[in-house]
Amino acid sequence: MTLNYTGVSMFIIIGFPGNKNVQVLYFIIFLLIYLLTLLGNITLLFILKAEPSLHTPMYFFLSNLAVLEIGYTSVTVPKLLAISLGRAKSISFTACLVQTYFFFFLGSTECFLLAVMAYDRYLAICNPLRYSTLMCNRVCVFLALGAWITGFLNPCPPVIMFSRLHFCANIINHFFCDIPPLLSLSCGNTSVLRMTIFINSTCIGFGTFLLTMLSYACILATLLRMSSATGRQKAFSTCSAHLIVVLLMYGTVIFMYVTPAAQQSTEINKMVSFIYSVVTPMLNPIVYSLRNEDVKRALRRMMLRKLCPGSQSS
Repeated sequence: MTLNYTGVSMFIIIGFPGNKNVQVLYFIIFLLIYLLTLLGNITLLFILKAEPSLHTPMYFFLSNLAVLEIGYTSVTVPKLLAISLGRAKSISFTACLVQTYFFFFLGSTECFLLAVMAYDRYLAICNPLRYSTLMCNRVCVFLALGAWITGFLNPCPPVIMFSRLHFCANIINHFFCDIPPLLSLSCGNTSVLRMTIFINSTCIGFGTFLLTMLSYACILATLLRMSSATGRQKAFSTCSAHLIVVLLMYGTVIFMYVTPAAQQSTEINKMVSFIYSVVTPMLNPIVYSLRNEDVKRALRRMMLRKLCPGSQSS
């Protein structure tokens, strides 16, 4: 990858428009969201690490998701904060390329990881007697590594193709270096790259989404056959949080990168991108904490131990 092909060495990121007072308000909102994201995911990681009762495959994958969300939001928000202060709106072509790569690397990894988490719930509910054998530590590590490695490799072809485009303008009407707005700045033929991105997004987005929904279809069928209402409720509670995250994540991503109508409005694109790249990472630890009794009990035990050393709590 070289800069000789671009004709542009620097880009200007517009971010979210508004006067100085509005920009200050944006900065405060974005900073609060970022701090909540870091605090929520780091706290969740600490709870999952500190509580031996949570050292299970489901929470191992949830730990991976928390690490991923910290990285995912850190790819875009720090630069967005600087832009909101009216500083550092410019970004070099190389830095823009790196931001694009890591954004799609972590986004692809999340798709694979959510599919793996759905498969884990499928085995736990539909094959409980064989679960510990089928989802042993070695398998968990293999699945997690597979998600990270596949996500790491997935953006390589489109990003390499993108690095060879020739750009005639350098004003990015977005809040980060996303490929769709960057393609609109190119004065060359981008049809092959657009098709590559569409196929890539369709395979990754729809492929992992269908696998996730297939797992939940099997889970639902199993739950409907359960005679115990208590067992059904407990099984549903372990899946509902993950299902909420899946629907929020895939709904916005499919709208942005697969649906042709997503290219009609730049402002709508920005808001949709903001939801799945900034808001969702903040909501994930909240959703998993509020909807998960095991995590809430672990948090209560930790707080009780801090407040009353030596005490025990169920």
